[in-house]
Amino acid sequence: MDKIKIIVVDDHPMVIEGMKALLNQIRYVELCATASNAYEAMEKVKENQPDLVITDINMPEISGVELTSKLKKEFPNLKIIGMSTFNERSYISQMIQNGADGFLVKSASKEEIETAISSVLDGKMHLSSDAGMSTSEQKELKNQPTLTRREKEILTLISEGFTNPQIAEKLFISLYTVETHRKNLLSKFNTNNTASLIKIAATNGLL
Repeated sequence: MDKIKIIVVDDHPMVIEGMKALLNQIRYVELCATASNAYEAMEKVKENQPDLVITDINMPEISGVELTSKLKKEFPNLKIIGMSTFNERSYISQMIQNGADGFLVKSASKEEIETAISSVLDGKMHLSSDAGMSTSEQKELKNQPTLTRREKEILTLISEGFTNPQIAEKLFISLYTVETHRKNLLSKFNTNNTASLIKIAATNGLL
């Protein structure tokens, strides 16, 4: 059986060493590389073609959220698990919104890491049992709509109080396009008014 190739990304050497020790105990896993920042991670992924990347969310310069977004654009089949010392819903939500397949807290046990690896490689999302979220919150996050880059831009401008004509002018697109995106956003968040849209988006860490 081929081993699952994994890269771990974290700017703290102690975390890297800890993850190495845990992953080395999982017989079907091969830690093929480690990286201390997003630039190094991109290079290591290109070199090693891993099945999975486990990345810290809070890194200097380029965060784990941005790294996830970049990696998913370039390697759409790559599985990514975010990890953090914090279990704030907004962090988890931003990772998922940018394509992450799961989330672990850094204190996760070998058993949980093993479960997370198996789940994401089976196409399921894994959210750490230590993430401090109720079952309904986890379900809500897993069902969170995925937004396009343009929808995210328009959502941000709506939250800042810009009108449709102002957004059209600012983004150099037609008023009709803005209206269509706004309708799609309302539909994706299952609401029929802007105030509710902004509230739901903010709760999910999208603003």
